[in-house]
Amino acid sequence: MYVCICAAITDREIRAAAQLGARTLEDLQCSLGVATCCRRCSDCARGVLASALDASPACVGGGDD
Repeated sequence: MYVCICAAITDREIRAAAQLGARTLEDLQCSLGVATCCRRCSDCARGVLASALDASPACVGGGDD
């Protein structure tokens, strides 16, 4: 689904950006250009990002045991 019509950014692109380390709307603005024109998509972009971050698997292992 298109989230940002101005920059033609989809929810899949936002989810991929989250996997690559995006954590805030500002991160998405820098990496994808989402919400940099009319900004009407800001809330939706934040929601998709939050959903992607909630669904991200936690790191397993890697402790200093």
